[in-house]
Amino acid sequence: MIRYGFVGAGMMAQEHMRNIALIDGACVTAYADPNEGMRGLSAQLVPEAQGFADYKDMLSADLCDVYMVASPNDHHHAAMLDLLPTGKPILCEKPVCTTGENARDLLQRAEGRAAPVWVAMEYRYMPPAQRLLAEIKAGRIGTPQMFAIREHRFPFLDKVDAWNRFSARTGGTMVEKCCHFWDLMRLVLECDPVRIYCSGAMNVNHQGELYEGRKPDIIDNAYAVVDFESGARGMLDLCMFAEGSYWQELLTVTGEKARIEARVPGPARFSADKKERHSEICISDRATLREKTFEVEVDASILQAGDHHGSTFFQHQKFVELVRSGKGTPEVSLKDGLWAVIIGEAAEESARTGHAIDLKGRI
Repeated sequence: MIRYGFVGAGMMAQEHMRNIALIDGACVTAYADPNEGMRGLSAQLVPEAQGFADYKDMLSADLCDVYMVASPNDHHHAAMLDLLPTGKPILCEKPVCTTGENARDLLQRAEGRAAPVWVAMEYRYMPPAQRLLAEIKAGRIGTPQMFAIREHRFPFLDKVDAWNRFSARTGGTMVEKCCHFWDLMRLVLECDPVRIYCSGAMNVNHQGELYEGRKPDIIDNAYAVVDFESGARGMLDLCMFAEGSYWQELLTVTGEKARIEARVPGPARFSADKKERHSEICISDRATLREKTFEVEVDASILQAGDHHGSTFFQHQKFVELVRSGKGTPEVSLKDGLWAVIIGEAAEESARTGHAIDLKGRI
């Protein structure tokens, strides 16, 4: 039995807990959060686990085999500094840190560490994204030249102390939300970016909100273009006031042979009919001029365990396999996490300044 300990017991931690409950040979034995309300909700999900107000007390109790960091973004760096010396496997929610400086620090400190550190980039593990990756690796589209990502979704949810309303605590929307997409771009295009231009602003959401005299400052829509060292290009179209969209994410990759698109619906609880929807893969072939669409089914119990189309479950499944085997390396490394933060930081800078940002040498 792989026993998890959680640093942070809020909304995302609770999604992880629901998914771990579906995995054979894994359980949650402890969680820590200073917020009594979040501890109470977690206690309902994992009544057999022990709750702590301070994660350092949880570490001292030594009840766990692995640790999951699911606290607010600006807490990740400090928590990881305490977790790395435990020598136990760690799964850290995205973004690994809010700044490239702190992410670099963790990468350096973890060098030579025997136990794995895995960055939780859930979007990699959505079944339609996995199918898209498999088709590309099989040579179905040729060499990927263009990767367009559209995410049209609901606004940021309400979190404890409204921490996700402020760039100082999240790293900014292009780090907090979009680190998934920068990670997918590097994964699919199999190279690193050299330049990014981003135009974004806060035009609709959180207007009129005030928290202890402070106004939210997070981007709610953006276009970004990323140039890669291979000559390939990535593009992001983000809108966080479009929850009426049938497809929440569209991942479109085009090569010289074909175009492939993964279509991912949003969570059922944010849809009009509250029903789970299957995702799709669509392949448009240049030689035949024909387009084929395939439905990608996901077990309903897995879909209902979270808001990320089953990806949280499949990610934990792979993490548990890695921990149990004691062999191999994380599929999403600290270096991958660092790159996602660096690109997001540069996108935020570009949106503020109106200039394209050179990424060479930033790693």
